[in-house]
Amino acid sequence: MADTPVVLEVRGLTKRFPGVLANDHIDLKLCKGEVLGLLGENGAGKSTLMNLIYGLYKPDEGEILINGESVVIHDPNDAIRRGIGMVHQHFQLVPVLTVTENIMLGNETVRGLGFLNQRAAKKRILELANQYGLTVNPDALVQDLPVGVQQRVEILKALYRKAEILILDEPTAVLTPQEIEGLFNIIDTLTARGVSIIFISHKLKEVLRICDRVTVLRLGKVVGDADPKQSTQESLASMMVGRSVLLRVDKPPAQPRESVLKVEGLNLTDDRGVQVVKDFALEVFAGEILGIAGVQGNGQTELIEAITGLRATESGTILLDGKNITGVTPRLVTQAGVAHVPEDRQKNGMVSSFLIKDNMRLQSYYRAPYAMGILSNDAVINETAEKWTQAYDVRPANIFNSMGALSGGNQQKAVIAREFSRDQIRLLIVAQPTRGLDVGSIEFIHKQIVRLRDEGTAVLLVSTELDEILSLSDRIAVMYAGRVIDTMPADQANRESIGLLMAGVKREDPAPEPLGVSTHG
Repeated sequence: MADTPVVLEVRGLTKRFPGVLANDHIDLKLCKGEVLGLLGENGAGKSTLMNLIYGLYKPDEGEILINGESVVIHDPNDAIRRGIGMVHQHFQLVPVLTVTENIMLGNETVRGLGFLNQRAAKKRILELANQYGLTVNPDALVQDLPVGVQQRVEILKALYRKAEILILDEPTAVLTPQEIEGLFNIIDTLTARGVSIIFISHKLKEVLRICDRVTVLRLGKVVGDADPKQSTQESLASMMVGRSVLLRVDKPPAQPRESVLKVEGLNLTDDRGVQVVKDFALEVFAGEILGIAGVQGNGQTELIEAITGLRATESGTILLDGKNITGVTPRLVTQAGVAHVPEDRQKNGMVSSFLIKDNMRLQSYYRAPYAMGILSNDAVINETAEKWTQAYDVRPANIFNSMGALSGGNQQKAVIAREFSRDQIRLLIVAQPTRGLDVGSIEFIHKQIVRLRDEGTAVLLVSTELDEILSLSDRIAVMYAGRVIDTMPADQANRESIGLLMAGVKREDPAPEPLGVSTHG
């Protein structure tokens, strides 16, 4: 793209925080109508760099140029006025407002004596939606929309503000395979119409597919650029972490033993009162990893919430080591030996305003060695937090930072560090364990899951990453419409067979009979 105009350039951009050089004299260019992939480990400086460009931080050194002109971006409103939009990994939407109200928010269309002109706004939203293939109902409440549609609302919000440069931060992290395909179609339409995109992701297969160029950060510095057409997942991973990375799970055969978790006849409803889990049955044994595959929204979330005490059951039983834990509190579930990495770390896995060290003792803060009667044992709390953050490479490794100040990937590593380090884990439930993690961290986390399995822990894995399910599981159960449609050994599964099951096609379903032929009587 040598002859294509450069729409955004950063030169020598530098940002320091106390004890951390987050961005170290970064140079980067984005051309008109291209998709620039931005790769790096968790804590490599990607989010800081984007926050500088979007006006959330002020640089200590360096300059930003838009269409060749050096600019100072004072705040996000200033960035938006200059044609920069950002879709954050965690969406910035108000759930109780409609799509139109969310898109208008902060950029209201008014008429007459200052009254909101929602009709004009809705017309403009529908025009943009049709123009860019972003199908959405302007009158729908955001809280009722699937995650993939919420993301379209975020993109429409940026386009409504006339963004010509769009930053997508981990845009596929919470999307189903079908939604990812839809997003890539949208990106193709956007770039064909001249929108320039910075695509931040840890999913190397997707980066190779959708990006025109790739820039790699490591420890706050640019370590190189890559051409996706001449790169592989292995070469990009090596650039990111500075060493070769094993992209497949290397594990010995499982040695399953006694039953640890047994679910029988479970029925659950979601928050709308709709039944989403029906007559569900499942068993997980010590020393095995049982992976649950399925398109998001087939009852996986509610199932895990019921097992961990976060959701009331309609009927059925949940047994842990033969003891009935149906309907008990999350505290009692934890005390029974269940560790839980939730799919929504910010909602159920952490307290953003608490310090990292205090998040490390959630659910155990009242027990020895973290407490001495009614007093906290700060020495043990700090020592344990330091050990876990270092072992799981949480960056920056300052336990006195707030949890909310960490990047999404480092928040995930902190939650995983706490849950994986619990004493006497009988059942480990991991939902989307590597969401937002870089390839080096994924390799490490997978090894830890296998280690716990080999120590005799029963592991229940829920993931929308089919490659993760296939490579990490010993057995695979496929959920469809609230039921297990089939279970099979992982070595007998492949993407095609699992994909058909995820669509509701059972292996034993007979082929259609020829017309006029009956097998009855």
